[in-house]
Amino acid sequence: MENEGLVYWHWWAFGVVLLIFEMVAPASFFLWMAVSAAIVGGVLLGFSGLSFSYQLLLFAAISFVTIGAFQFYRKRHPHSRSDDSSLNQRGKQYIGRIFVLQEPIVGGVGKLSVDDTIWRIEGEDMGRGIPIEVVGSRGNALLVRRVNPPEKRIAQH
Repeated sequence: MENEGLVYWHWWAFGVVLLIFEMVAPASFFLWMAVSAAIVGGVLLGFSGLSFSYQLLLFAAISFVTIGAFQFYRKRHPHSRSDDSSLNQRGKQYIGRIFVLQEPIVGGVGKLSVDDTIWRIEGEDMGRGIPIEVVGSRGNALLVRRVNPPEKRIAQH
């Protein structure tokens, strides 16, 4: 007698399709349905005699539980985004670092080589060899100030 329902690998393939949906429209909704489909596939690996109706009922119940558990977790542990995040703002990531000027600052503007990037810097006029600290950023420029006396945490670029 042939099983009238789906077999385990159908559910796993369905889970992969749901993961693709999650990647296209991320909302953490399809992810938990994909987990549910994988669980149903695992159950069918051990109990292959479930009818399609019971498989759907099991999928719906597990989906309800996993999505509900995730929502409960998310309410108890809210994801806070800091307004002071420096993600995708490379200039802010250098604030507080100290460097030595390789080129002088003239007219309030100069250049500083940091890692693999040459940055425009703004600050008071000063000659090369002077230790400076990055104190801020504005657009694509780093704002710097002279460090007196020289501190030990100097980065060499």
